[in-house]
Amino acid sequence: MSLTGGAGVLLAAGLTGPRLLRDEGTGELLRSKIPLPEPFQVPLQIPRVLSPQRTADADRHTITQREATAEIIPGIQTPIWSYDGTFPGPTIESRRGRTTIVHHRNELPVPTVVHLHGGHTPAAEDGYPTDLVLPVSGWDVHHAMHDARAQITQGSRDYVFPMRQRAATLWYHDHRMDFTGPAVYRGLAGFHLIRDDEEEALGLPEGDRELPLMIADRAFDEHGAFAYPSVDPTLRTTPGVEDAYVEGVFGDVILVNGAPWPVHEVSATRYRLRILNGSNARRYDLALEPGGQFIQIGSDQGLLDAPRNHDHLPIAPAERYDVIVDFGQYPIGTHVTLVNRLGTRPTAQVMRFVVARRGRDDSRIPAKLSEIEPLIRQQASAIREFSFRTGHIHGRAGWVIGGEPFSPDRMEAQPRLGDVEIWRFVADVHHPVHLHLVGFRVLSRGSRPPGPFDAGIKDTVDLRPGEAVEVIARFDGYRGRYVFHCHNAEHEDMAMMANFEVI
Repeated sequence: MSLTGGAGVLLAAGLTGPRLLRDEGTGELLRSKIPLPEPFQVPLQIPRVLSPQRTADADRHTITQREATAEIIPGIQTPIWSYDGTFPGPTIESRRGRTTIVHHRNELPVPTVVHLHGGHTPAAEDGYPTDLVLPVSGWDVHHAMHDARAQITQGSRDYVFPMRQRAATLWYHDHRMDFTGPAVYRGLAGFHLIRDDEEEALGLPEGDRELPLMIADRAFDEHGAFAYPSVDPTLRTTPGVEDAYVEGVFGDVILVNGAPWPVHEVSATRYRLRILNGSNARRYDLALEPGGQFIQIGSDQGLLDAPRNHDHLPIAPAERYDVIVDFGQYPIGTHVTLVNRLGTRPTAQVMRFVVARRGRDDSRIPAKLSEIEPLIRQQASAIREFSFRTGHIHGRAGWVIGGEPFSPDRMEAQPRLGDVEIWRFVADVHHPVHLHLVGFRVLSRGSRPPGPFDAGIKDTVDLRPGEAVEVIARFDGYRGRYVFHCHNAEHEDMAMMANFEVI
């Protein structure tokens, strides 16, 4: 489909084409109503790592979901919804092959669902959007979408993750049907890192030279609260956003680990940056000023086969990059700014590193990183196509897959356990498409081979306007019902999600 054709579909649906087709993604800017701070004044914070209770066969964590306040803009208290009182939530670290159990207690005023994004997880533990954890204070379950298969618990539940997957940078976030966007925007997101012997034997930067970086844009109202244009600000009954923001919500403040345009001192050594785009809708194109290379060692689902060098990193919502930056290439005292080449004015800057001192560096970047199972077209037992386009939902503009809004009762695909399939996604505008359960390889973009940023095993792929992308995956591990969806959170909440069931 051509770009012009994509814009035509949008105009026919009553949406404004040109603003939807910008490089920074599909969305509309929401401006803050408070003075914004000068950049590079607030120190970067590294999220706390949870200490598990260890048993013979599992590591157990406890997290309380609750309302809290955080000083995000200096001198201003911002109400947040949190995992354990912070934004981002605490980081969970797991070992490959060792079960992790996370007990979530819901003290928020609405139901929640926890999804481990990128997790190779049994269906019952995956965070299906209607598998609600109701508030401890009580809830009328009739407010929820009807789903006869939903697993609903009162007050709390255990999520059991077998961790039968490679070392990788995952994240966990709320996934409640119709209300994912505002819940994540209010703070319900955190890192979940998987480690294993293969990765640790490589000699990569570690300790304080390994930095998880969750990049997320936000806007603030006149009181310093997160501004978000929900139709129902209580998030109790009516989903969706005001009509002007149906394309997606962009904020004008760039946060890294919950801090606005932070600064971080580094030594003149190699650092490992685990970069996550935790924004609802905004895309970034990251680069270093005054120049420099990102050495990519991993993608969404863990290590690449070999390192790849980039001078910039385009990243859509929910995508991750695992990269090495050698700050030894800069003189002591250099200010190295991580910039966003898709941004303007405040959104053109992300954070700053100050090369403050010399340091001993025993890290290395091996020429070979890992073995990745090859998947080729001839292995596929099925080829399926799914269109991601604008549509009408209950008389309002919304987003659909294959012309249909999400329903828990409709199954779009039933791959057999162990089978390899090719899925072809076709977009009208920007759509970062995420598959639950499986990682995949990108086979093609249009009639072209995968691009330079498609390497490795992915779980989220960035579709540009009018683009068709083929991915290939092996549906192994677990049977059951899962979803795939656009990870523009406003699109997801307005019905751009569908089911598949491994049989």
